[in-house]
Amino acid sequence: MKEKLKAIVDEALSQINASEQLEKLNEIKVAFLGKKGELTSVLKSMKDVAPEDRPMVGQMVNEAREKLESCLEEKKAAFMKKLREEQIKKETIDVTLPATKPMVGHRHPNTIALEEVERIFIGMGYEVVEGPEVEYDYYNFEALNIPANHPAKDEQDTFYVSSDAHSNIVLRTQTSSIQVHEMEKGKLPIRMIAPGRAFRSDEVDATHSPSFHQIEGLVIDKNITFADLKGTLEVFAKEIFGEDTKVKFRPHHFPFTEPSAEMDVSCFKCGGSGCRFCKGEGWIEILGCGMVHPHVLEMSGIDPEEYTGFAFGVGLERIALLKYEIDDMRLLYENDTRFLKQF
Repeated sequence: MKEKLKAIVDEALSQINASEQLEKLNEIKVAFLGKKGELTSVLKSMKDVAPEDRPMVGQMVNEAREKLESCLEEKKAAFMKKLREEQIKKETIDVTLPATKPMVGHRHPNTIALEEVERIFIGMGYEVVEGPEVEYDYYNFEALNIPANHPAKDEQDTFYVSSDAHSNIVLRTQTSSIQVHEMEKGKLPIRMIAPGRAFRSDEVDATHSPSFHQIEGLVIDKNITFADLKGTLEVFAKEIFGEDTKVKFRPHHFPFTEPSAEMDVSCFKCGGSGCRFCKGEGWIEILGCGMVHPHVLEMSGIDPEEYTGFAFGVGLERIALLKYEIDDMRLLYENDTRFLKQF
């Protein structure tokens, strides 16, 4: 038995030393140490060994197995080291070569315009306030003096969250609802702007989108007049369109302000003389505004006899389109990097 084990070990060692591939080592391991391997066969024949000799034979088999496993591991480690060295030689990296320039993004035109508007109003002492995009009908309409069956609801084609005819939850059609939340807090005076996304059921074209952005402004304090409104918006227009910008106010109607007006700015391309950009009129409509309606103040718990205020609203996309001379609103949302890289 001893001679047989020695012959098996010698043969295995010979094959291990002669092997030149990692796959060959696996074959040797199976041939000698596998379930049907030669050492395993010796163990299976232990029943033919005299009982008194079995411990010695078992020890010899285990020593042979350990020797072969040790040799296999050493040979495998040598193969792996060699393969690693060859891989390092083949995959050498020249760190002096120029790297691939990463694509670095930047702010969207809307974001650039919004940050500029926020900078202007924060500089005048205003606070930037945000609110929910999914809103109760009360805050979106009724608290702004737009009661049930008011024609303004039909004009705005509101997105209702539920198909129920009595649903009172909508996607806000304007960020004015944020102003109502602030007025209800009762912390006066108020000087705020409310930028955010709004939703209306409009067809997508060069100037309309069902999802867009608004910036609503509100001031509530004692002795606020229309002169304060005009002065504030004139400063805003000059800051964003240039010091030579002029403004004019045209009478208009909004349910939540009285009196109400549309504000135009002189064309900053032609200075008001008329050009293609202003369609020959010399003026560009920019926003709507007015003095907060006394009923709106009352519904939010503010005494209109003691406090007055003004409000205004401007489309963020409109500012971006005018400021950067973009002629199609859809370009802002198509994610075309050729267009966005210009800003």
